[in-house]
Amino acid sequence: MFIGEYQASLDEKGRISIPAKFRASLKKHVVVTRGLDNSLFLYSLEEWKKLATKLASLPISTANTRAFSRLMLAGAMDCEVDKQGRIILPGYLKEFAKIGKKAVVAGLYNRIEIWSEELWQAYKQQTEAASNSIAEQLGSLGV
Repeated sequence: MFIGEYQASLDEKGRISIPAKFRASLKKHVVVTRGLDNSLFLYSLEEWKKLATKLASLPISTANTRAFSRLMLAGAMDCEVDKQGRIILPGYLKEFAKIGKKAVVAGLYNRIEIWSEELWQAYKQQTEAASNSIAEQLGSLGV
């Protein structure tokens, strides 16, 4: 289980360190892909296989299904976690998420999100300001 918010920096080679608390659940290989809200999603191989299987089972006759599958699957990259717990973020993913030197790594139960520090702060402020409204909507879902 991944929870928490951590500050991270990318080095000159584009490597980002995965928080030590998350590493034991990830093993040596992970999958990073385009996420939502201009973030990146990072999955353990086990979780990635579950998601990919679900996406592959969706009907290709629906435009939104094709678009979402392309976003997630075509944008995915298998990354190796090095001995220091770092991965190299491919350039196209850094560009998608607008990640420069500083990033935020956030644990969201079965996945990790990687954000540009600036986009994360803006998103967090917006979400915190709307938290009462969001909570009311989730209440109707039984949360």
